Amino acid sequence: MQSISSYSPPSSAIEGELRLGYIWMIAFVAALGGLLFGYDWVVIGGAKPFYEAYFRLDTGWLVGWANSCALIGCFVGSLLAGTCSEKLGRKKVLIFSALLFAISSVLTGWSYSFTGFIVWRIAGGVAIGLASNVSPTYIAEISPATWRGRLVSLNQLAIVIGILLAQIANWRIAERVPEGISAAAMVASWNAQYGWRWMFTAVAVPAVLLLVSAPFIPESPRWLAARRREAQAAEILRRIGGEKYSQFELNSIRKSLADPRRTGNWRELLDSPIRKLLLIGIGLAVLQQGSGINILFNYAEEVYRSAGYNVNDILFDIVITGAINLLFTLVAILLVDRFGRRRLMLIGCLAIAASHIAASFAYRAHLQGFWVLVLTLCAIACYAMSLAPVTWVLIAEIFPNRVRSSAVSVSVAALWVASFVLTYTFPELARALGTSGTFLIYGGICMAGAVMVYFAVPETKGRSLEQIEEGQA
Repeated sequence: MQSISSYSPPSSAIEGELRLGYIWMIAFVAALGGLLFGYDWVVIGGAKPFYEAYFRLDTGWLVGWANSCALIGCFVGSLLAGTCSEKLGRKKVLIFSALLFAISSVLTGWSYSFTGFIVWRIAGGVAIGLASNVSPTYIAEISPATWRGRLVSLNQLAIVIGILLAQIANWRIAERVPEGISAAAMVASWNAQYGWRWMFTAVAVPAVLLLVSAPFIPESPRWLAARRREAQAAEILRRIGGEKYSQFELNSIRKSLADPRRTGNWRELLDSPIRKLLLIGIGLAVLQQGSGINILFNYAEEVYRSAGYNVNDILFDIVITGAINLLFTLVAILLVDRFGRRRLMLIGCLAIAASHIAASFAYRAHLQGFWVLVLTLCAIACYAMSLAPVTWVLIAEIFPNRVRSSAVSVSVAALWVASFVLTYTFPELARALGTSGTFLIYGGICMAGAVMVYFAVPETKGRSLEQIEEGQA
């Protein structure tokens, strides 16, 4: 087990003047990027049976491609986010991502060819890739040490709210599907002709909200300091925590930026000890996706249909999963700065593994309905209070200031590669091994993840970003 050297956090006198209302307002606006990410990412789960009927997708590979193509854009957006946010600033990239969300969601919804659908889903994926990088990084960089875990977890809460809003919207937009409906009748139904289109289009509403509100938040003070705009950085820090806090933080930032060995370019990521941190970041990102939870969102129809539910029941079950996801994300926000990151990650990995293995045996025993729903809800609850928020917290805070943008970019790109592999392979994997065998694999990945967290992941609770950096040197 690794730990960071012990450094005293800022004194109560320094953090005693924190303007928490202002800090939460900034974090809330930035977290709207997470809400858009969550909505756009999960909306496809409820729209799936209807656009598949409209486009007549009749093979596992076409179904997998339609469901996973956005991940290509996520990967591209993640790689672009590091360079763009380093050159242009976090704020401008956040605004651009909101604009791209609005445009791509409307054009995805009103695509009349499968090619157009794929193109605009990939464009929406670029927006997700940008937001998934910039939102948590920005929040981490404006947050005081003692509040950072909760504030960065706000981004995950926004993602979860976006997921739940998409699930509720899908449920309410869709008209009831008659039992035993034929393929021809499904194609001709309102759901297949128009319903799924409005499901995608609805994401434009929060996108416009972010476009309107983002110009009123400040730029990251750490980005400004790295650009030698210290007067602006000091003023923003002063608004966050007063004069003493501003002086303390700015001195710490100067110290972290002054190391002559640190060039802040992409090649530095290959140098020790940053290479070691990058491997941890990549490992956490791959673990979050390899846990298999996103299958319960993106392939909810298949998972619950194999458990005996019909289309109408599935749409309601999806809303239940979103509500559980939201509830336990709130639990995570309460615990992350008290229990610490490592402990929550370890508990989460082991609990998700147990839930997946139990679900595997339930499918093998041909148990249907209630028991499968309960076990999947247990897995989602454990994920929501551990891997989902804490992975983003750790990725946003373990890297030094000078390489944070590029290191987060690589880590999140790895997350989307893992998500693509997970999402694209599930239909064929389920056919080859059955749902039981597939969930057994996901349980094994979570067990391996617990070992990685125990031996490799440092605790960062209660330390400023600069103190974390010093402890890793």
